Amino acid sequence: MDDEQKLYSVNELAVELGITPRTIRFYEQSGLIVCRRVGSNRVLDRRDRARLMLILRGKRLGFSLGHIREFLDLYEADRSQVEQIRLLLNFTRLRIADLEAQQRDLNQTLGELRGIETQAAEALMARGQAANPLPPNQPPKEGD
Repeated sequence: MDDEQKLYSVNELAVELGITPRTIRFYEQSGLIVCRRVGSNRVLDRRDRARLMLILRGKRLGFSLGHIREFLDLYEADRSQVEQIRLLLNFTRLRIADLEAQQRDLNQTLGELRGIETQAAEALMARGQAANPLPPNQPPKEGD
C-alpha cells in the first residue's frame, strides 16, 4: 500500500502525534476529522492525519476550534487556497495582537511584583532580618 492509501489506527496516530486517543475522538466528535471503520477499528487516512496535524498546530498557537474549523473548511471550498491564506493571515494578526497585549500585561505585573519584592526585602533588612532568596521557580514553603 502506498502512502496515499495508508491507513492509521487511532492509537497508532495518537502515539505518533504525542496525544491521546481521546483527543482524536474529541476532534472527531467536533466534526474536524472523520474516522472510518475497517472492521471494528476506527482508522484515519493520510488526509485526516494532515488535518489532525493542522488542528494540533492551531491549538498550540492558541487558535480556537472555531477558527481552526473555518480554516479547514475553506481548504475544502477553495482549492486555490487564496481565501484560506487570507483567513490565516487575519487569524495570525489577531493572535499576535492578543499575545502582544498579554505580554504588555505580564511585563507590567512583573514590574509591580519586582517593586513589591524590593520593598519587602528592604523592610526585612531594616528589621535586621535576612531576605533569603528562593531557588528559581520554587514557591515558598508553609510557614515561610
